[in-house]
Amino acid sequence: MPTITTKDGTSIYYKDWGTGQPITFSHGWPLTADAWDAQMLFLGQQGYRVIAHDRRGNGRSSQPWDGNDMDHYADDLAELMNFLDLKNTVMVGHSTGGGEVARYLGRHGTGRVAKAVLIGAVPPLMLKTDKNPEGLPISVFDGLRASLVADRSQFYQDLTLPFYGYNRAAAKISKGVQDNFWLAGMLGSHKSQYDTIKAFSETDFTEDLKKIDIPVLVLHGEDDQIVPIVAAGLKSAKIAKDAKLKVYPGFPHGMCQIHADTINADLLAFIKS
Repeated sequence: MPTITTKDGTSIYYKDWGTGQPITFSHGWPLTADAWDAQMLFLGQQGYRVIAHDRRGNGRSSQPWDGNDMDHYADDLAELMNFLDLKNTVMVGHSTGGGEVARYLGRHGTGRVAKAVLIGAVPPLMLKTDKNPEGLPISVFDGLRASLVADRSQFYQDLTLPFYGYNRAAAKISKGVQDNFWLAGMLGSHKSQYDTIKAFSETDFTEDLKKIDIPVLVLHGEDDQIVPIVAAGLKSAKIAKDAKLKVYPGFPHGMCQIHADTINADLLAFIKS
C-alpha cells in the first residue's frame, strides 16, 4: 500500500488515481479515504488525478496515541501534498475533513491550491459558546464520547441513521451503506476517534476561513443532523472572501454517498468554472 511517513513517525496511507489536475479529498469522522470512492471514480473518469488519504488513526494509516488534532491533521496533509508535489490542486473536504482543509489553508496557505470545496463541513465552529449561540451544546459531544466508550460497534451502527437521514419517514435504507460505514469506523483507532470528537467540535476555524484567498464552494444539506447548517455552512460562506454556497433541501450529512450523482455534477461544474 502506498504510504508516507510524517515527521513524527506516523504512517499515512493514500490512494492516487489517474492523471491531470489533482484533486485531494479529506474524509469525515470516523471514515476513511474510501468514503470518496464515488467522487474519485467519477472525477478520475473525467480526466482528473484524484488523491485521498486515511487520516492518522483511521483506516490503513497508523494509530498514534497523540496528535489527534486539527493542526496535526493539516500538517499530515501538507506533508502528503509536498511529497507528491501537487500544484493547482482542488481540495475537497467533508465534515471533519472540511475542517482539515480549512486548517491546511490557514496554516500552509494556497501556494499549491487553486480552489477548495467544503461539504457538510464543521467550520467555523460546532460548539455552542457565547459568541456562537447557534452551535451545539457540549452535552451533545459528551454524549458522543460516552456512546463511543460504552459500545463503539453499536454506536457506529446507530449513527448511520441520522448520518444518512435513514431516520426520516421517506428514507430508503441501504444496509450496504450502513455496513460500509460501520466497517470503516471499526477499522480506526478507538483513541483517535475519541480525541477527534474534541477536534471537530471545539476547534475554531474562523481565522483560517478569513485567510482563504481562493474560490471556495460550500455545499451543505438542509437536513444535516450531524453538522447542522445554521452554525456551519451558512456561516462559513459568509466568512470566506470568495465563497459560493449551495444548499440541498432535504439532503443529510452523508450526501456524498447517497446522492453521489448530484454532488459529483456540482463538483465537476465548480472545478471546470
